Amino acid sequence: MRILFTGASSFTGAWFVRELAAAGHQVTAVFTRGQDEYPDALRRERVALVSRSCRPVYGLRFGDERFLELCGEGGWDVLAHHAADVSDYKSPAFDVVGALGRNTHSLAGVLEALRAGGCRRVLLTGSVFEGGEGAGSDGLPDFSPYGLSKALTAQVFRFYCARAGLGLGKLVIPNPFGPHEEPRFTAYLMRCWLSGKSASCANPAYVRDNIHVSLLSKVYARFAADLPEKGFVRLNPSGYVESQGAFTARVAAEMRSRLGRECALELAVQTAFPEPRVRINTDVPDLAGLGWSEAQAWDGMARWYLERAGA
Repeated sequence: MRILFTGASSFTGAWFVRELAAAGHQVTAVFTRGQDEYPDALRRERVALVSRSCRPVYGLRFGDERFLELCGEGGWDVLAHHAADVSDYKSPAFDVVGALGRNTHSLAGVLEALRAGGCRRVLLTGSVFEGGEGAGSDGLPDFSPYGLSKALTAQVFRFYCARAGLGLGKLVIPNPFGPHEEPRFTAYLMRCWLSGKSASCANPAYVRDNIHVSLLSKVYARFAADLPEKGFVRLNPSGYVESQGAFTARVAAEMRSRLGRECALELAVQTAFPEPRVRINTDVPDLAGLGWSEAQAWDGMARWYLERAGA
């Protein structure tokens, strides 16, 4: 298939593009900046890596004039819209309305241009932290203003895709981890252990859904290949469903022999629960059918962090 992909500079986006290419698809990836214009080194590395697996187009945003021209080239089989406004996404002051506008800018015109060129399918990335997604506690609220922006984005896409007669698939992401990720929790764990320090888990009682990014990518590529040309389908792929304390212990157990470190950890006693206690996905991937190896995923994660540490 010919796939037009947005959001390829992100952690998951870079993995998705490479997996789509490995599956034999022709991917054109859109980047908002020039290859060397991203401010952080990790994102520049990802852009350089993914650009070798696709046709990169730099310096345009979803819905702008150049993007509409790209849609008008015709011959696209799928629009994979993975890009989303994540500026200060953890902030309670996150601009929900502004993010929604940027995520869906000129959407009707985009879909019209794609449909005129023969495209019949759209793939949107969602988040388990959107209101109503996955399973869990507290009535499945939006986790944050960012989660609300993603939920509203999905609603707008469903409306306009249905009106344009295009099939829409939504793949809901839980908590991905692995090589090339942002410096979040598992990156913190690896940094501590590689420096010989003990790592801590401040919120061990929360039950979350952590998934290897390599597995998530294979699920994404399979889902993209199977998208229908009409209607709406959703997939909520799940990984390790367990408390954050248990997940931290799992990572430590997998990494001790692979890193050659003690991988000591401390679990705090959690008493505050400002977030819902449980939030998970519900669709268990077919590991054998996808040809994915859990051991190889852990091996690859350890190798990448060791290389970055110069060990």
